[in-house]
Amino acid sequence: MLIYMLATAMTIAMLIATVFGLHQEAERVRAKSNAKRFGGFGIRKPSRHF
Repeated sequence: MLIYMLATAMTIAMLIATVFGLHQEAERVRAKSNAKRFGGFGIRKPSRHF
């Protein structure tokens, strides 16, 4: 019976770790896409459309 409780606890721990990892990865991708979209306040290339 103890082995089943340990297996259940490990399964729950791995599910929580997986959800946390997916959340971290989504935040990293979201931050990366926001940084790419926002070029900062540097020198901008002139627009070709006048």
